[in-house]
This record gives sequence, C-alpha cells and structure tokens, in this order.
Amino acid sequence: MTWLTSVMQQGMNIFYGWTGSYGLAIIFLTLGIRLLLAPFQYTQVRSTQKMMMLEPQRKAIEKKYKNDPQKVNQETMELWRKNKVNPLGGCLPLLLQFPFIIALFRALDRFQYLGPAGFVWIPHLGRPDPLFILPVLTGITTWWQQKISTPATDQTQKTMLFAMPILIAFLSLRFAAGLALYWVVSNLLAIIQQYLTPKPLPVKGEGTSK
Repeated sequence: MTWLTSVMQQGMNIFYGWTGSYGLAIIFLTLGIRLLLAPFQYTQVRSTQKMMMLEPQRKAIEKKYKNDPQKVNQETMELWRKNKVNPLGGCLPLLLQFPFIIALFRALDRFQYLGPAGFVWIPHLGRPDPLFILPVLTGITTWWQQKISTPATDQTQKTMLFAMPILIAFLSLRFAAGLALYWVVSNLLAIIQQYLTPKPLPVKGEGTSK
C-alpha cells in the first residue's frame, strides 16, 4: 500500500506541475483514478441495477412464503438464476477499488504542499475548510450517490441513507480540505457514471413473460 500511496503523491506533483493548482491536481488525480476503475465500477453499477429491479419480485416471494424460509431461499435463488444475477456480483469490483481509494486518502492526508495550497474559497487544502462548504457538499453528494445506487428496502437501509452522509460530513469538518475535495469530486463522478450506465433489460419472474 505504501508504494501506491507514493504513486498518488507523485501524481499530485505531476498534475500540480501541469496546472499550477493543487486543487485542480486533486480533481485531475481523482478523475484519473475513476477512469482507471471505470470498468469495475460499471460492473458494480449494472449488478446493483439488476438487484434493484428484482427487489419487488424478491419481496413478493418473501411475502408469499413468509412461513417457509427454506422456500423463500429456494425461490429467490431461482429468480436470480433465471435473470443471470449474482448477488455478490457487485462486491468484487468494490473490493478492487479499496486499495486505490485508501492509497489516495493516505496520499492526501500526508501530502507536503510545496507551493500555494489555496483553492477557490479555501485558504489551504491541507487544513479543514473554514467555511464548512466542503463538509456540507460531502454530505449532500454522499446522500445523492447512495440514493441512486442502493435501494432503501428496509428500515436499516433507510436509516443508513441519512446516517452515513451525516457521519461523512461530520468527519469532513476535521479532514484536510483536500480530502473533502477528493470525496466530493469522487461522489460526483460516481453519480455521473450511475446515470450514464444503460439500464438492464426487464427481468423475468412472477408476473412477467418468459
């Protein structure tokens, strides 16, 4: 992980040399990481979309066989099999992204700014945003990204839809502004990719033609 963190820091310096702005360097570095991981993100988004489309049918099965958990599992597996859905299909791409995300996080957290580190309203990207604009944006974009990518099908998920953005926004109050900027840009790019990813064809199941 140390070598990947070093690569990220070198990338920061390279983009700073091209743009003369550490803020733009963070934005371009985040974009580069997102482009590199785009194929994996695409797979994850498609898997999530299919699971969301199947959720009403899965709920119907759960309701129909509520007194027979074994039958619920059997029918759910059959629904997934017919529609060629792997419930773990979105996990591997997400796991592959973690090393890059953590390395970039560490790179920005430990980064030594060698030139002017101000950006737009932010006096220094190595310190928290004094106007709290970035923390608010981290919360909003995290909520938006979760809202369109994860179905809130039970009370726990509905709670997390609001709890996680609030937690991220609170933590961002103490993050270096550069980290918060990365988080906001990364969320926005994920949201754009989510909207641009073609929706899967209608799924098969109860009440649909086979």
